Amino acid sequence: MNTLNNAVQHRVRTPRPQVEAVLRSQGMHPLLARLMATRGVDTQAEAETKLADLIPPAQLKGIDQAAEILADALEAGARIVIVGDYDCDGATATAVGVRGLRMLLQSLGADEEAAKYHIDFLVPNRFEYGYGLSPEIVQLAAQQFEPDLLVTVDNGIASVDGVNEANELGIGVIVTDHHLPGEQLPQALAIVNPNQPGCEFPSKSIAGVGVMFYVLLATRAVLRERGVFDAASQPRIDALLDLVALGTVADVVKLDANNRRLVAHGLQRIRAGRAQPGMLALFHEASRDPRKATAADMGFALGPRLNAAGRLADMAIGIRTLLADDAAEASALAAQLGKMNEERKRIEADMKRDALEDIEKFISQDEPAAGIVVAHGTWHQGVIGILASRIKERLYRPTIALAPGDDGFWKGSGRSVQGVHLRDVLDLVCKRLPEGSMPKFGGHAMAAGLTIAEGAIEQFKIEFAKAILDLSDPSALTQVVETDGSIPADYIAASAVDLLDTQVWGQGFPAPLFCDEFEVLEHRLLKNAHSKFTLRRDGKTFVALRWRAVEALPAKVKLAYRFERDTFTGGDAVQIIVEHVL
Repeated sequence: MNTLNNAVQHRVRTPRPQVEAVLRSQGMHPLLARLMATRGVDTQAEAETKLADLIPPAQLKGIDQAAEILADALEAGARIVIVGDYDCDGATATAVGVRGLRMLLQSLGADEEAAKYHIDFLVPNRFEYGYGLSPEIVQLAAQQFEPDLLVTVDNGIASVDGVNEANELGIGVIVTDHHLPGEQLPQALAIVNPNQPGCEFPSKSIAGVGVMFYVLLATRAVLRERGVFDAASQPRIDALLDLVALGTVADVVKLDANNRRLVAHGLQRIRAGRAQPGMLALFHEASRDPRKATAADMGFALGPRLNAAGRLADMAIGIRTLLADDAAEASALAAQLGKMNEERKRIEADMKRDALEDIEKFISQDEPAAGIVVAHGTWHQGVIGILASRIKERLYRPTIALAPGDDGFWKGSGRSVQGVHLRDVLDLVCKRLPEGSMPKFGGHAMAAGLTIAEGAIEQFKIEFAKAILDLSDPSALTQVVETDGSIPADYIAASAVDLLDTQVWGQGFPAPLFCDEFEVLEHRLLKNAHSKFTLRRDGKTFVALRWRAVEALPAKVKLAYRFERDTFTGGDAVQIIVEHVL
């Protein structure tokens, strides 16, 4: 990967030999014990993914109140509308909410058609309505559904005006969200959000889909206490865990112990063939085998297909895919998502070509800017976030991509690097620009969005770089490759691949990355875009791939790498994937 300062620092994760010894004494494989110890796991129990070990729903502030309101609404035959968001977390959260509430309503005696009438969903079109429960979305919901109750998923904590509008129309609102709240909370009937003031739920990183899943568990418990069903006959809310897993992984939230349990059980359902038809259709569309489902499949194959709908058109098609009960219908909808994703890739490729001149200019600078801002008059608003991410990955700088909006204002989407809090940077830039230049901005440390006046873009570029240096340590702009160090050559085998595949890896719980020195015996190109090597270490020979790189390697080289089964060769063959040359 190119970086502006051409400096990639390597750091081995800090070992914890005493903890590692404890884990080994509890029966954990030595390699796994080492990996778990460096990721903060102290006991075998913490590494396990038993569903019974989930944090109890009662620890979520507001969940008891929300569950009582939902149970009352279901028993009264009220009309409930889920108001979602247009990313993968929002789509899966919407599908979980709709499916779960329909299951509970049918347990009360409603037939399938009645359940569909009483429980429905609405997701804003990002280009018409923007994000969240706005007053306009409340009015649209009132016109289309005449709802008694709105339930937000993956949004709502900042929707003060929208909730006020609903209250004036006599529509109740339950907010379920996971984003950080502002200074003022909405006046909803109940708020369920682990990040709201006073909530002691330990998993602050739970995704929006996870919050809705918890609300369903609590609602089911209320109905069970009311005698609607017993533990043996109650609806299987855990049947929705495949959707919970997809939204959790795709939203790139930290995979703490609780999130790993949710994802692990979702993957188990998919591998066992017990996923929703739409989920299986997405696997087929992405040419992935659900029997071997991994978190990486969700993050890099399924998630982007759902997100393409929200970026280019309307996320409703993505939600309908996840709600489809008929395999043929699900397959047809997934095929449409696949076409949208191909269109997204084409648009992204065109935008990257437009940005290439700017990128090369930044690379050639002796003292490049601390932050990158790229803008183009023909760019698509729905894809600028992906473009910012791609440029950030290549240049290792916080990056903002801008596309034209309405009335002389441009929309921006940004991605950051570790150690640079993007939302705080934008806050400082907003204060330094002329009043009214940047009317909207928001987000968090690693991703944010903004609206800026066209005439202020050039000054924004300057102030953005200055604010990064003012708020961040300069060392944050040097990429650090963190590895798990060396492993015995004998460990690079199919048995170790299978062992590592028993765990859920992802954001905040990184997949293993090892570092060793190899002899390079052979190098050849694949499609003039990738490299295939023959490597040797400790008398063992390995096939290695390096994607999107054609450069030869020296005779002896130090590599940061992972390894996987070689599905092309088959059997127990493995191949090394080179991530970095150190």
